[in-house]
Amino acid sequence: MGLGGCIILIAVGAILTFATDWHMNGVNLDLVGIILMIVGLIGVTTFSSIARRRRVVMPPSTPVIEEDGAVHHRRDGYSDGYGV
Repeated sequence: MGLGGCIILIAVGAILTFATDWHMNGVNLDLVGIILMIVGLIGVTTFSSIARRRRVVMPPSTPVIEEDGAVHHRRDGYSDGYGV
């Protein structure tokens, strides 16, 4: 379930808890709404922790080290005489 589903669970739970006055035999809608809100909050926290772990961090660029006085040329299409 994604973040949107978790938010929908929280919204439906809040509606059942705070905005309705229905009475059903054998079902406490206030309790059902609270359970849905708790499950939605657990889903949001789980989703955010998983999303935080999936972030890609680019490693810092490594410096170019010249070995034995060799000069490394950059090949960008213009340094080799073409396209001048």
